[in-house]
Amino acid sequence: MDTFRMRKEQRLQPGTDLSRKGRVDTAISGLVECVNRSERYCSTSSCSGRVLLLGGSDHTEVQKQNCSWLFVTHQKCQKEDVIAGLQKAQDNAVFKFEPFVLHVQCRKMEDAQLLHSVAINSGFRNSGITVGKKGKIMMAVRSTHCLEVPLCHRGTVLVSEEYIDYLVQVANQKMEENQKRIERFYTGLRSALSAPVPPEQADEKVGRPASIYTRRRRQRTVKKEQGNGELTIHSDVESDLAFLMGST
Repeated sequence: MDTFRMRKEQRLQPGTDLSRKGRVDTAISGLVECVNRSERYCSTSSCSGRVLLLGGSDHTEVQKQNCSWLFVTHQKCQKEDVIAGLQKAQDNAVFKFEPFVLHVQCRKMEDAQLLHSVAINSGFRNSGITVGKKGKIMMAVRSTHCLEVPLCHRGTVLVSEEYIDYLVQVANQKMEENQKRIERFYTGLRSALSAPVPPEQADEKVGRPASIYTRRRRQRTVKKEQGNGELTIHSDVESDLAFLMGST
């Protein structure tokens, strides 16, 4: 059994999901199953996207491991839910929208590039590929349409109810866009996985990063010459050699 398949079997065993919920979010369960049915991929962590209110200590950055979850939903939220969460805050509170994220271990570099292309075309323009010291290839599907606003400081709410209502509307709009991108990604993924694998790639070993950079340099040279004539914790990402191929 090769290393990738062994890691995949270990990763997908029951009880290995270390997220708070302990399972994949319902909204993306079909997508994650689609990823894992393929011999080319194995999901390692995911979140369908969420709106949350985090309570924390008096620090500039609220760190999740040292905070309390005053309110969280993976769907659209209501102003009343946020206000109720603020009433529980004893120190600071930050209102956040976090979009869909999916980390996938890939068998070959070509597989990672295919997944990256689908992600970028679906609107997840902060997606990227990393390669670890031992050759583990990871693909992260990420977006940039986040939201993070402090609402409470040292127990004192800093904003009006009207402003909270406005933030909720913005977060819900972002959630709608997030769901559209997920649907596009799911559709694109199924289409990509149903396409036949080119024969020249079927027997290739894990991709060689250096050749990718070489090809890109050659492409840029050609363009220049032509111009003169006329891109749930299921996670243990290794990231020594990284190529962030997305654009923000």
